[in-house]
Amino acid sequence: MSVSGGAKTLAEVRGQAASCSRCSLFRLGTQTVFGEGPAPAALMLVGEQPGDQEDRQGRPFVGPAGRMLAKALAAAGIDRSQIYVTNAVKHFKNVPRGKRRIHQKPTAGEIDSCKWWLDLELKLVRPRIVVALGASAGRALLGRPVKIAKARGRPVAFGAERWLVVTIHPSLLLRIEGAGKKAEALERFIEELRIAKKLTSGRSRPLGRMASSSTSARNAP
Repeated sequence: MSVSGGAKTLAEVRGQAASCSRCSLFRLGTQTVFGEGPAPAALMLVGEQPGDQEDRQGRPFVGPAGRMLAKALAAAGIDRSQIYVTNAVKHFKNVPRGKRRIHQKPTAGEIDSCKWWLDLELKLVRPRIVVALGASAGRALLGRPVKIAKARGRPVAFGAERWLVVTIHPSLLLRIEGAGKKAEALERFIEELRIAKKLTSGRSRPLGRMASSSTSARNAP
């Protein structure tokens, strides 16, 4: 399969991804967790990888981090049903520990292997704004490491007619101790989502090019 001559719809791509074995993570997860949402969509959110609940249900952002994201989206005035939500890596990387499965951060190689699917999603969804939720998503989209503290909340050109907004992954908010600090961090996250929302209705076009959103030339799965 090639990006230009292969699947034409998200449904077709999702079906192909269900049997993906581009990296070894397919042996760990229960199933491929593909993105969901309308196509086209003006706004696209990209996270790191599915967690335990996502892996069981086959949908992105339905676990604890997903509930935190839903809270932030609502506060930012963003309707999740109108945006496309996905992850950089489509299988749950984990280590069994008793009855639990402990999340493991994907490697750069695993992120790059899954870039094939993310590129197809970008092509078919055609978002005007892409939000990278965390460092792994930033690495997948830009092809290099991203320092969240430096890049977050600052829209940058991502291709000729697309903006990229980098922010934290909502799971980080779950780990913050102290009600005051957590509320402050949540409000900043909400504000960065508001920035992305505002850009979807703007008429400005990126003047520079921070990174290419062109599709991957890697071999098909």
